Amino acid sequence: ISMVKKKIQNNQKFVILLICSLFFIAAMIVLSIFIGAEKSITFKDFINALFNYNDENFNETIIRNIRIPRIIADIMVGACLAVAGAIMQGTTKNPMADSGIMGISSGSVFSIIIIMVFFPNISRLGRIGFSCLGALVVTLLIYTVAFIGRKGLSSDRMVLSGMAISTLFSSVTTAVVLKTGQSGEMMKYMAGSAANTIWLDIYVSLPFFIVSIVISIAISRSLTILNLGDEVSKGLGGNVTLIKTLSTLVVLVLSAIAVVIIGPVGYVGLMVPHIVRHICGTDYRYVIPSCALLGAAFVLFVDFIAKNIMPGFEFPIGLLITIIGVPFFIFASRRTDENTFNG
Repeated sequence: ISMVKKKIQNNQKFVILLICSLFFIAAMIVLSIFIGAEKSITFKDFINALFNYNDENFNETIIRNIRIPRIIADIMVGACLAVAGAIMQGTTKNPMADSGIMGISSGSVFSIIIIMVFFPNISRLGRIGFSCLGALVVTLLIYTVAFIGRKGLSSDRMVLSGMAISTLFSSVTTAVVLKTGQSGEMMKYMAGSAANTIWLDIYVSLPFFIVSIVISIAISRSLTILNLGDEVSKGLGGNVTLIKTLSTLVVLVLSAIAVVIIGPVGYVGLMVPHIVRHICGTDYRYVIPSCALLGAAFVLFVDFIAKNIMPGFEFPIGLLITIIGVPFFIFASRRTDENTFNG
């Protein structure tokens, strides 16, 4: 009876969390449209920008070509990072897993920087492809390094391997940036910012984003069963190899999309899944949609603060999230125990 009661409570919390997240996202969209460096924007400007756009009107151009793409980018990146983090934590049974912390994003960033230096005219689709390739290479390195040794693969070794490889790739990336003499533009990108997002970034990334989120939701039940262990999952008829392969591909694509659109942003995939599991439990049918919406809301909020905290100066969203994320990482690491995925 207690299990049934707990499931009902988690279901109710899930619905409340979704509704609150949607309302918060709507509120942040309104604030992000009307509040910024240009303060003279009116509701009429907003309506005209949507339905009667005049490219000679300064306010309408700001709304249509700067603020709306930026809002969509924040929503997509927040959902990408949070869902990727949740899936990583579920498949590895490691509550500290995150595409940034474990180094996957560093591979994507390295690929993008190489493209910016040597192939500056490559298409946006090509950037996504190379970003996925970089993430894949780093993922394979993490598993290889973590597997070496007498104890074999473990969640702790994966985190340590990921952090070491992330440091290595970040150092090489920084060296490439400094060597090329284009440090200004590239360092701004490496700090993480949605300020330069254009509609083309959204158009190219959106199909991959939608497909990845749909697959994540489709395999959510299997991810919940997978948390019980590979043998239990197989005993219940689950295809463990297929689920882990799909999960890895989804994480790679979501991480790559986030890096292409906004640059390297860490800790979102760590913080949001922790909060969601604390509220809704560990059923991934609740976790995935909740992470997508709460992640979107969180990045929207932080980006709003980042562009308004110091008027006239664009504070990088990646740095601001890191300032928030590091204390959370320390707090979460102290509270982590074996029951993280069984609550």
